[in-house]
Amino acid sequence: MKIRFLGAAQQVTGSCYALEVGGLNILVDCGLYQERSFLGRNWDPFPIPPDKIDFLLLTHAHLDHCGLIPRLVRQGFSGRILTTPATADLLSIVLMDSARIQEEDAAFKKKRHQKEGRRGPHEEIPLYTVEDVQRALPLVEEVGYEAPAALNDRVSVTFRDAGHILGSSMLEVRVRENGEERILVFSGDIGQWDKPIVRDPSVFKRADYIIMETTYGDRNHEDMKDVEKLLCNIIDRAIEAGGNVVIPTFAIERAQELMFHFGRLRREKCFPPVLIFLDSPMAVNVTEVFERHPECLDEETLKLFREGNKPFEFPGLKFIRRIDESKAINAIKGSCVIMAGSGMCTGGRVKQHLLRNISRPESTILFVGFQARETLGRQILEGNRRVRILGQELPVMARIEKILGFSAHADRKALFRWLDALESPPRTLFLTHGEKEVPLKLGAEISRDRGWNVEVPEYLQEFELG
Repeated sequence: MKIRFLGAAQQVTGSCYALEVGGLNILVDCGLYQERSFLGRNWDPFPIPPDKIDFLLLTHAHLDHCGLIPRLVRQGFSGRILTTPATADLLSIVLMDSARIQEEDAAFKKKRHQKEGRRGPHEEIPLYTVEDVQRALPLVEEVGYEAPAALNDRVSVTFRDAGHILGSSMLEVRVRENGEERILVFSGDIGQWDKPIVRDPSVFKRADYIIMETTYGDRNHEDMKDVEKLLCNIIDRAIEAGGNVVIPTFAIERAQELMFHFGRLRREKCFPPVLIFLDSPMAVNVTEVFERHPECLDEETLKLFREGNKPFEFPGLKFIRRIDESKAINAIKGSCVIMAGSGMCTGGRVKQHLLRNISRPESTILFVGFQARETLGRQILEGNRRVRILGQELPVMARIEKILGFSAHADRKALFRWLDALESPPRTLFLTHGEKEVPLKLGAEISRDRGWNVEVPEYLQEFELG
């Protein structure tokens, strides 16, 4: 048995792991790189022959886990893609949206570069197209939670709820060779406990090898009791100043969680009446998917549906689909709240809203999710005084805020809670999906305090599994 780390190795995005087990070539996730210095990897030939891959096991529908699937198919992959029903529903929305953005961004850059008299990288062609997505989607097969799926007579996989976003999963891969069984657990992205909408993360009693994410392995989030108070204070301050609140928003889970909290705050009259826009066609479509998958929802959210209360609707909320509706937001007098994608400001409509608000001292840019290193969101959050948005250099004069309690990722305390469920140590714990210093520090601590064998893989590093 072998495992090779093709992404999310000492960095956050581009999740992708290759397994050679039981006579099969298996890929776990196939994610898009979003950090600036790693963007070139999106364009590179895939590190292993795509036509030799038998299965792609997909943990969830965030772009850093699924966003390179259409390109993999373009390069020759024709195997089976297994994932949960909710993820399959979301995947078509996410990849279609991504393809359209790839096509639009390529056309925009080409036009801008021609105007500037220069030629950009990759000749301004899209990374992949809507046609590539249409070729990929028929390969998807749905597998329910807790239902072992046999990949051949020696290998099976069980999808378990990760509690991260709708349909997210952890993978339990069982391999039988030479009369012995080995269990490999891929954590995917681990969610938080006791959060609204989705269920809590699954835990495991036994695993021989664990591949665990470490996004927030160096910090703890705010208490959820404080999140709504912080949200109210930020909106109140912006209204008082006469500015807008722009929230770069991930279309899956973060948008819905924000609407859940905004609805409760509006019912409790915690801030003055203000228009709240969800300016993301994808987020609007995703919100409709939630109602089709009650198997993924927690008891609090199911109770709201049973009582006839829609958790994602409230007075003052406006869903924006068309581009002319998005542009019309700029004509509004007074303050408003604008949730728009993408969550790391790497594309989508949020760039237009940043363009119009980032140099306004009365406006606020509120970050409610992880910002990968070198993304526009990270540059703003780290205090850059000037940033480049849609070809323009702009001074950052807006108020910059963050609330990490909204994160769909487990924090340091929750990661240890997840590991503590194990009744015995794994043969090896692989730490991935974290900025280099985070898994290295966390791994050293676990190795020192627990005596576990811990590895922090480098990009393309391969390990033999006994």
